[in-house]
Amino acid sequence: MMTNAPKVRDDEESGPRAVLTTEEAERRLAQGRDVGARLLAGLREVIFGQDLVLEHVVTALLAGGHVLLEGAPGLGKTQIVRTLSALVGGSFSRIQFTPDVMPSDVLGTSLVVSTDGGKDFRFRPGPIFAGLVLADEINRATPKTQSALLEAMAERQVTVEGETRRLPQPFFVLATENPIEMEGVFPLPEAQLDRFLMKLELSMPDLETLARIGARAEEPARPDVVTSPEELLVVQATARAIPAAPHVERFAAQLVLATHAVPEVRLGAGPRAVQALMACGRVRAMLAERPAVATDDVAAVAESVLPHRLALGFEAEARGRRAVDVVRELVRAAPVGEAGGAR
Repeated sequence: MMTNAPKVRDDEESGPRAVLTTEEAERRLAQGRDVGARLLAGLREVIFGQDLVLEHVVTALLAGGHVLLEGAPGLGKTQIVRTLSALVGGSFSRIQFTPDVMPSDVLGTSLVVSTDGGKDFRFRPGPIFAGLVLADEINRATPKTQSALLEAMAERQVTVEGETRRLPQPFFVLATENPIEMEGVFPLPEAQLDRFLMKLELSMPDLETLARIGARAEEPARPDVVTSPEELLVVQATARAIPAAPHVERFAAQLVLATHAVPEVRLGAGPRAVQALMACGRVRAMLAERPAVATDDVAAVAESVLPHRLALGFEAEARGRRAVDVVRELVRAAPVGEAGGAR
């Protein structure tokens, strides 16, 4: 049961919200849990040894956010988004970023076409006009091209030649970057990083997982569709409607404020980080079919939501300190708050 009769809307536009009955709220919670479970099961059939990463990818998708994946070549970054696209059944496109890729190559451009009346301009959409977009090696794009993604990721629309065009809904960007090859890359600015709900790192599989991967004689078969873009929009609306007690909201806010009090941190997380923590916490509650967010939900996603929003000082980086270490320590030290003290 969702407490306080939450108001739910099935899109992100402003306007009246429909109040759900208890029975309908419980049905929507169960639907959200089932969709998440089906997506995760489908991903695990194809991707081995990255269970936590897959859980967070599904969480970000259902929260309506974007993901930045970092990892060495061959760890399955591209395969994750291809598989996810097949499971959702929506449109998919891949953008292979290189330094010579221009904004028009991503957003689209107008072409001169012949008509009965002579010639006219017709807009040809770029690969950004897809439900699921793989932005491969995004840090190889120039700052000018990277900035072309800001409006798309933040507002689900693009402006080309003075005209604003809406992107498909739901819209999900999964970007990858290779941490090894540093020549010819352009580090993502803080404004771009902040648009990613999560940043995830793929690790090298263990011996047993590598043996399972090696046992495959060919590429895994394309998985069956388990949901639809329309159902995803409903589930995303359900997640946004899950309430949180004041002490949980304060817990998220305290985590973000604490990043500004650490001497090692040169730049702390901003307000968008609080929104990201709560959005992911709501999805975790939904996937567990719980009617409200707990502090445990917020704490569980902090290590994927906060580190890429922090900038450490030069001395801390020289000592080998990582932003994720700072966040981990802050989560341990953060007060749980009221309501029984249970996370």
